[in-house]
Amino acid sequence: MDLFEYMSEQNKEKEAPLAGRMRPRTLDEVVGQQHIIGKDKLLYRAIAADKLSSLIFYGPPGTGKTTLAKVIANTTSSRFEQINATTAGKKDMEAIVQKAKEQYGMYRKKTILFVDEIHRFNKAQQDYLLPFVEDGTVILIGATTENPYFEVNGALISRSNIFELKSLDAEDIKALLNKAVNDVERGLGAYNAVITEDALDFLADMAEGDARAALNAIELGVLTTPPSDSGRIEITLEVAEECIQRRAVKYDKQGDNHYDTISAFIKSMRGSDADAAIYYLAKMIQAGESVTFISRRIMICACEDVGMADPNAIQVAVACAEAVERVGFPEAQIILAEAVNYVATAPKSNASCESIEKAMRTVKEQHTGAVPNHLRDSHYKGAAKLGHGQGYLYAHNYPNHYVKQQYLPDELVGTVFYEPTEIGYEKQVNEYMNRIKNQED
Repeated sequence: MDLFEYMSEQNKEKEAPLAGRMRPRTLDEVVGQQHIIGKDKLLYRAIAADKLSSLIFYGPPGTGKTTLAKVIANTTSSRFEQINATTAGKKDMEAIVQKAKEQYGMYRKKTILFVDEIHRFNKAQQDYLLPFVEDGTVILIGATTENPYFEVNGALISRSNIFELKSLDAEDIKALLNKAVNDVERGLGAYNAVITEDALDFLADMAEGDARAALNAIELGVLTTPPSDSGRIEITLEVAEECIQRRAVKYDKQGDNHYDTISAFIKSMRGSDADAAIYYLAKMIQAGESVTFISRRIMICACEDVGMADPNAIQVAVACAEAVERVGFPEAQIILAEAVNYVATAPKSNASCESIEKAMRTVKEQHTGAVPNHLRDSHYKGAAKLGHGQGYLYAHNYPNHYVKQQYLPDELVGTVFYEPTEIGYEKQVNEYMNRIKNQED
């Protein structure tokens, strides 16, 4: 690195956003994640002893994945290379691998390769790294917001330790903000700023565990707020509210949080917890989830989990799906809420769901048998000569519009698929079916 490159790097570091400047330089400066970097934990000991194997850091944005990689870079004796999977290609990796081989061959110096957003690499790119991870040419550190067990090559997974980073709690965020406001060297200490306790609480709450979002907000507040008469920049609750006007909802429509949230939404409706179901509905709406997707899940739940215990549930769900498409937001949220509350508080039965699942298994796994002769169509040409339809008993000619006769194929006579419960409307179904089937001939 020549003088000009050195000066460029120094200026870039000074002009970097606050979140970048405040990155911890040592393990002791890291806030949160004590479940993996506490002093008695494996990762802390491995970093401190400079005995790292390949790692994958997995967690939401702003939880410190890149930060931990930087800390490792500052504490290890190995060379450190960093690439981002969204911009790097095979040539970049080839150059790093070649340099790593040279460094190890000449100086016995290992190379740590940090791949940010490793889930963005396709299978071929991940496969390329595999032999060099296998033989120790590079120690891989991957960072991803997606579940690595789905998005990362299984062979790389088997050769790496997976560490899940969790969202920072409010106290962690407040500690970071206080440090940023008062740090003269890397933070905002030179601005003579002060933050009120209620503003601190507000920012820590609104950041939803994302340190980067909180630091970006406090930086915006300090840089745009004029000093008071006393010469101090005061970050009040009002200033904080201007800096974060919308909560940072953790929700990636293609990622784990999407599936976790919709799973919780469905399970809350199934579990008859309207409060939880409405909360997850609001989270999806706030994050911009497709109204069609939400409506579809409500319709499915109305059939799968409410079923015949309240047959009106599917009607409400279908009407909701049609109405929200016509009305649009923001009023559509009221329609969705009504459907969610109806389905969540309706009596539940999955008997219909189980009946079709059992019938599908039967059709797939057993000889289905012929349709009984008396049930066959007798209207097409030649059917009557074949005896089709003969002996069929027309139900409406009998008391209660019911008559006992065989409907299932011979091989399945006596098989029960639908077993109504004693819940909601199904109780009436049970009573009715028992009454007509037990009537005197």
